[in-house]
Amino acid sequence: MISRIMKRFALSQEGAKGLVRAIAACTVADIVLMFPVGLLYFLVSDFMNGAVPKSHYVLYGIGIVGALLLIFLSEFWKYNATYFSTYRESGACRIRLAEKLRRLPLSFFGKKDLADLTNTMLGDVATTEHMLSHYVPQFYGSIISTCVIAVSLLFYDWRLALAALWVLPVALLIVGLSKNAQNYFSRKQNMAQIAVQDGVQECLETVRDLKSNNAEKEYLDGLFEKIDNLESRHMKSELGIAMFVVPAQMILKLGIATVALVGSTLLINGTLSLITFFMFLLVVSRIYEPMSFSLQNLAAMNSLKININRMNEIENFKEQDGKKDFKPKGYEITFENVGFAYNSDETVLKNVSFTARQGEVTALIGSSGGGKSTAAKLAARFWDADIGTITIGGVDVRSVDPEQLLTAFSIVFQDVTLFNNNVMENIRIGRKNATDEEVMEAARLANCEEFVEKLPEKWNSNIGENGSSLSGGERQRISIARAFLKDAPIILLDEATASLDVENETAIQSALSRLIKDKTVLLIAHRMRTVSGADKVVVLSDGTVAEQGQPSNLLEQNGIYSKMVKLQTESQSWTIG
Repeated sequence: MISRIMKRFALSQEGAKGLVRAIAACTVADIVLMFPVGLLYFLVSDFMNGAVPKSHYVLYGIGIVGALLLIFLSEFWKYNATYFSTYRESGACRIRLAEKLRRLPLSFFGKKDLADLTNTMLGDVATTEHMLSHYVPQFYGSIISTCVIAVSLLFYDWRLALAALWVLPVALLIVGLSKNAQNYFSRKQNMAQIAVQDGVQECLETVRDLKSNNAEKEYLDGLFEKIDNLESRHMKSELGIAMFVVPAQMILKLGIATVALVGSTLLINGTLSLITFFMFLLVVSRIYEPMSFSLQNLAAMNSLKININRMNEIENFKEQDGKKDFKPKGYEITFENVGFAYNSDETVLKNVSFTARQGEVTALIGSSGGGKSTAAKLAARFWDADIGTITIGGVDVRSVDPEQLLTAFSIVFQDVTLFNNNVMENIRIGRKNATDEEVMEAARLANCEEFVEKLPEKWNSNIGENGSSLSGGERQRISIARAFLKDAPIILLDEATASLDVENETAIQSALSRLIKDKTVLLIAHRMRTVSGADKVVVLSDGTVAEQGQPSNLLEQNGIYSKMVKLQTESQSWTIG
C-alpha cells in the first residue's frame, strides 16, 4: 500500500507513511465529532422517559467534558498529522527534485524551459503540499468515517440508513465523472501559467534590448494578452469544477429530505419510535458535513494528477550513472566514429574521429552549428554519444559517473554564469576549499586584479545577480579565474576570450600557456588569432571532421581553415568608405 501511495502522490516512503497517519487522524476526528450527537440522543431519551436521575446529570457532565477533551486531542493530532508532516515532506520533495535534476543529463533540460522547471519545483510542489495538507487526508478520512457510521446505522435501522445514505454514492459518482473535464481545464491552466512565467522572465532578461529597439510596448501588449488568458483559464477552471460540485452537494441535501419522508411514514405506521427518528435526524445533519467538504476536495484532487505527473516526469527520467572510481592512464581525449543527435531528425555529429593529446592545445573550429561545442560537451559527458566512443586515458566516458568525470575538467563557457555574491566567492566556485591567497593568484592569472581593485570594496564587492555590475569581459575573466583555480587536468574553453579586448586576450593566453603544461586543452574559438597558437586544429563542417592537423600544415592545404584565416585577415583591414 505504501508503495502505491508513493507512486500516486509522488511521495517518499516517510511521506507516504505520514499521509496514512494523517488519514487515520482525520478519520478519528470525524468519528469523535459524532460523540456529542450520541450524548444528545441519550439525554433526550431520558427526558422522554420521565424524570432524569441525578446520577445521570453527573454522567452527562463527565460525558461532555470527555467529548470536548477527545475532540481537542483528535483535532490536535489531525492538525499535526496533516500539516506538519506535509510541510516536512514538501521540503524534502523540493530537495529530492533538485538532487534529481543535478544528476540528469543535459538532454533532459533541452526538452524543458526554465519557467516550466521552475513551475514544477515551486508551483507543482506547492499545489501538492496544499492538497496533501488540506484535501487528501480529509477526503479519505471522511470516506472511512462515513462508512463506519453507515455500518452502525444499518445495524440500528436499515430502512432509515438507506434513506440517509443513498445520496453519498450518487454525489461521489457525479464528481468522479468530472475527472477528465477537470484534467483538461488544469492542463490548459498550467500551459497558460507557464506562458506567463516565460513572458515575464524573458521581459526582465531582454528589457534593455526591448527599450533600445522601441519594442517595449509591443512586447508588453503580448504579455498582457497572456496574463488575460491565464485569468480567463482560472475562471473557466473554477466554473468547470462548480458545474459538478454544486449539483453533487445539492444531491446530498436530499438525504435529509428522504430521511424525514421515510421516517415520518414509518412513524405514522407505528413501526418506528420517535426517539429513533430523532436520532437519525441528528446523525444525518452531521454525516453530510464532512462529505460536502470532501466533494470539493475530490474535485480538487482530480486535477492533482497533472501536477503529480509533472513531478514524476522528473523523478522517473533516466539518470546518467557510472563508476565512481575514475583512474585513466593519462588525460588524452579520443573520439572514435562518434555520432550524436539532439533529436532523432537533427543529426549534429557524424562519424567524428580525432585525438586531443595531453600537453597540447586542440582547437575545434568551423562555422556556427557545425558541432564544435557539442563535441567538447560530449567529452565532458553533458550528453552521451549515440554511436561511437569517447575515451579519456583509455576509459570510456560513458562508464564514469558524470560528477566524478567532471572533477577532471576546468570549463569556461561562452555564456558566463555568476552568482549574487562577492568577487572572491564567485571565483572560489572553482575550488571551495581554496584559500584567499589561492583565489587571488588565480584571479591574477586571469587579469582580474585590474578591475577588482577599482570596485568599491575590492575583493569583497558584491557583483549583483549574474554579475550585473560587471562588463562582459570582466565577467568572462572571473569565469577563467575559476578554471585556473580548479587546476584540473583537462581544460575546456568554449569561446573563453570572446568578450576580451586584444590586450587582455594576449595576457590570458600567456597565462594559459603556463597553466596547460601536461594538460589536455580543448579550445573552441572563431578568432583565427586565438587558434593560431594551437598545436592541432580540427575543422568541423556539417557535423563531420573536414580537416585536422597543425595550423601551418592546414594553411598550406588551402582548405576551409586557410579560407577562414584569409577572410578574417581581410575583415581586419575593412574600413567604412
